[in-house]
Amino acid sequence: MRRYLRVVGLCLACGFCSLLYAFSQLAVSLEEGAAGGRRPQAAVVSWLADGGRGTGRGSGSAGPGRTGRYDLKTRPSEDMHLAVVACGERLEETVTMLKSALIFSIKPLHAHIFAEDQLHDSFRDRLDSWSFLRRFNYSLYPITFPSGSAAEWKKLFKPCASQRLFLPLILKEVDSLLYVDTDILFLRPVDDIWSLLKKFNSTQIAAMAPEHEEPRIGWYNRFARHPYYGRTGVNSGVMLMNMTRMRRKYFKQSLFVFPCQWNYRPDHCIYGSNCREAEEEGVFILHGNRGVYHDDKQPAFRAMYEALRNCSLEDDSIRSLLKPLELELQKTVHTYCGKTYKIFIKQLTKSIRNRYNTPPKER
Repeated sequence: MRRYLRVVGLCLACGFCSLLYAFSQLAVSLEEGAAGGRRPQAAVVSWLADGGRGTGRGSGSAGPGRTGRYDLKTRPSEDMHLAVVACGERLEETVTMLKSALIFSIKPLHAHIFAEDQLHDSFRDRLDSWSFLRRFNYSLYPITFPSGSAAEWKKLFKPCASQRLFLPLILKEVDSLLYVDTDILFLRPVDDIWSLLKKFNSTQIAAMAPEHEEPRIGWYNRFARHPYYGRTGVNSGVMLMNMTRMRRKYFKQSLFVFPCQWNYRPDHCIYGSNCREAEEEGVFILHGNRGVYHDDKQPAFRAMYEALRNCSLEDDSIRSLLKPLELELQKTVHTYCGKTYKIFIKQLTKSIRNRYNTPPKER
């Protein structure tokens, strides 16, 4: 089992290739466990048979009228499905991410939130206050791993990040899924990245952005001793998945690579702008990795996060978002990212105009 975990740990570091490898290895281990009766694999089989909830416990204490997972409403299958994993002090980031998704999205959105048990009550308190949103639905799940090896799984990567490996196995009823990290901000409708699923060819099972646009500052191509995808690797902080193909062990597989504006990070501007698509069309999805929403290293990213965190879901609050935000961004021009602040609000301005400056019946 330890040998298997080391292999999966290496794969996690490899980005997309690692995800495919680990998932296929997990599927193989399930088959071997069922046939050979070896204890670690049998524990995984038991965990999956229990619906991915963990041995000896359900998915939380459900409230009145709820069946283990916390659903506000029942939604038809045309929902967009969004997944996030929240551990530690990630509640506020996650709520802000969800708010940004809801502000602009058009189709119903179902959020699948995997969180540590101590965060569940806080999530319910915050998200149940959005029950007036008819297009929003959520399910809350515990962080669970195969019994007997949970501690080892949690140590593989940053806290609870390996939970994403099990999403195709836990969310068996979900055909396609957009996984995002907690430090994501949507600056245009989720519908738009969701529509990229239609562009997948017959072998593509997932879509991600490159880890770097500029090889001279890339990590994988300069330092990695393991395989990685493409020229500079890929970043899994925004990952669009066809999970039906994944569950079928779709071994003739490939990746749909979308442009950097769908996963715009400090690396795209910290040494000067290197995301051409964002320069032309603006940032579509902002990714504040490395904690930049909470320190002073990248004040432009922090200004964007604070503006959306403090914005309510009321139309007037959203319409009045831009002017004070631009004033804050103008204070960041002493940094490389701040010098290009207009690309941060270019798409945001368009999204607000399209969604909130048109009559309700035309939305």
